[in-house]
Amino acid sequence: MSAAAEELPYLDEHATVVPAPPDVVWAALRTYVETSLGFGAGNLLALVLGTRPRRGFEATAEVPLRELRMAGRHRFSRYALVFELAPATGGQTTLKARSYADFPGVHGRAYRALVIGTRAHVVATRQILRSVRRLSRS
Repeated sequence: MSAAAEELPYLDEHATVVPAPPDVVWAALRTYVETSLGFGAGNLLALVLGTRPRRGFEATAEVPLRELRMAGRHRFSRYALVFELAPATGGQTTLKARSYADFPGVHGRAYRALVIGTRAHVVATRQILRSVRRLSRS
């Protein structure tokens, strides 16, 4: 995606405190992004949406142990997901996920209503944070 997250409208932010140091959380986040975030090869929904990249997300920038920026696009939206890590008290880590997206045109507005209006995006983002938290304990 050519647009930086800041060029897209802000959607929301979610956070969790992970009972692990930043290096462990970073490794868990990278594992999750590489193995679970996005669509698998040959996914029919990815084909219908026309996702770019095919998986739906790609890393666009990273500062190891601090920030990972993911982005993608499809027929109805351009989007970015920014993960931030910060040390918290007691050797823990705060993990944040900030979302940005643009939904152009009438089809984009309908897609926004489907994904944002139903809170499916909130559920999915919170699930990502829970998954990274769980992976950090492994």
